[in-house]
Amino acid sequence: MTRFSITVATALLATSTAAAQPQNAGGAASPENAPAAQSGRTQKPRVPIKARTHEEYVAYQEAIAKKQDADAMAKAAAEFASKFPDSDVRVLLYRASMKSYRQAGEAQKMMDAALKVLQLSKDDPEALLAVAQLQEEHTSQMDLDRDERMDQAIANAQHALATIDTDLVVPVNTQPDSIEPYKKYLRASALAIVGTIQYRREQYPEAERTLRQAIDANPTNVDGVIVLRLALALDQEKKYQEALEQANRAVELTKEDSEAGRLARNERGRLTALLAQNSAPGTSDVVPASNDSSPGQ
Repeated sequence: MTRFSITVATALLATSTAAAQPQNAGGAASPENAPAAQSGRTQKPRVPIKARTHEEYVAYQEAIAKKQDADAMAKAAAEFASKFPDSDVRVLLYRASMKSYRQAGEAQKMMDAALKVLQLSKDDPEALLAVAQLQEEHTSQMDLDRDERMDQAIANAQHALATIDTDLVVPVNTQPDSIEPYKKYLRASALAIVGTIQYRREQYPEAERTLRQAIDANPTNVDGVIVLRLALALDQEKKYQEALEQANRAVELTKEDSEAGRLARNERGRLTALLAQNSAPGTSDVVPASNDSSPGQ
């Protein structure tokens, strides 16, 4: 996986997913929604986010229509921001750009888009998690600044946890019963990032605790990768029977032809053989698991 340098302040910024709709033309922005000063101060966009004029609304619709093409979406967002430099709607377009690059698998461009989102609203949980995930996934043991980057990733994930209930912005017409499941997904994702970093730092009891919290945060839609990471943490703690139970669960939740599925099946096989060996008369040796087997490293 291509690695890239990520230099971001611990306190980052974010966006909103609210649908852009025109406000009454000529409405003046209130002081708390004025553009951020060049000193680096930021302001939260008004909620729900709306276009201030019909012209702005039309420009938004034209720009967001390009979200299936990541580069075209990024260009449209930049052109919109140039034409409407004070618009709260910019955050929606930068977020759309961030998601388009995520789908395209272009990590560096996704980071660039996320940071643009974060320059407009520092507490958006989705953008915070996007940055934290990239920091975690694209930091290796060979990186000289790995500890700083992992600390930043944890700080961003924890910041997201603190703002999910207060700063997650959804479209005006979003059904209330669809919001809480998404919040659960975000909480699980944030906890999974923290737990994965703890695992990579060989803090296995802490990783076990945090990964269990991640699973409990979204119990009706459990991510097999999180379960696999829990199995690996338990393996490192020599809790082999519990590890096997989680490995079996990870196998059930992952596809055989995926990386996570392959790792889950390998872990299940290793633990099954290890427990069978240890149950045989006169045997007590165990083979420690490698902490390099966690998916996403």
